[in-house]
Amino acid sequence: MRSLAVTAIVQADECAVLRVSGELDLRTEQAFLAEARSVVSAGHRFLVLDLTALRFCDSRGLSCLLALEWLCRRLEGRLLLASLGVRMLRLLVGTQSLGVFSCYPTVGHALAAVPDGSRPAWPPAVEDPSV
Repeated sequence: MRSLAVTAIVQADECAVLRVSGELDLRTEQAFLAEARSVVSAGHRFLVLDLTALRFCDSRGLSCLLALEWLCRRLEGRLLLASLGVRMLRLLVGTQSLGVFSCYPTVGHALAAVPDGSRPAWPPAVEDPSV
């Protein structure tokens, strides 16, 4: 069975970084959209998706990303895609949708494009378990 995980890595008042791992397709699109929309609805109009661990994305997954892009722009924010793999890049180029998205080589590069007052600290602080 195909699976997808969406993990919040760091959040600030208006920006969140989510790591998307697994496969984004017909079976997982509703869960992905529900999770992403809840983050945006909580006030995070700048959304960075770390796609390092995304193994597969088909046309349904691309439609999800387009819907999320529209939602962020509607709220005067942005969807920023970071760490795209070769397959994701091929999908965006092949569908001529690369220009629709703001794509960056790393999460750090994507966060640099977020306005200063909305940007969370990166990399996130690691809590010391001995404290």
